[in-house]
Amino acid sequence: MSQYKKSSEAIAALTPEQYRVTQESGTERPWTGELLENTSPGIYVDVVSGEPLFASADKFDSGCGWPSFSKPIEAINVNELSDETHGMVRTEVRSAHGDSHLGHVFTDGPATHGGLRYCINSASLKFIHRDNMVAEGYEAYLSQVAG
Repeated sequence: MSQYKKSSEAIAALTPEQYRVTQESGTERPWTGELLENTSPGIYVDVVSGEPLFASADKFDSGCGWPSFSKPIEAINVNELSDETHGMVRTEVRSAHGDSHLGHVFTDGPATHGGLRYCINSASLKFIHRDNMVAEGYEAYLSQVAG
């Protein structure tokens, strides 16, 4: 059983923007997310459940206006669902345990890293710096963090 889950306490602690993005499948405006320019070593976890989602080593500048990653830190923590809203066919990305809307995945990522681009809203993520990963219980992922 997973230690990561959605709770009413976690939902109550969300900012209005975090709630809109994660619980109502919203999208933050491009170029506004606080984690877009973050280049520090660490991991990105679901702001609701804390489950590990992406590693700094897999983050790249796609020029799309949202944080982009070439792959999830653990595929089991990311669900991909068909999204046909807004007149498009896309693949929505949600956290597996927290069921938070994260963003979308596209097939125009770097070919050298598998060709995928996980385009993720900063509002759905919490960044855990490498220096704090052990203290916060994420030591198992240290090997996946560059730096």
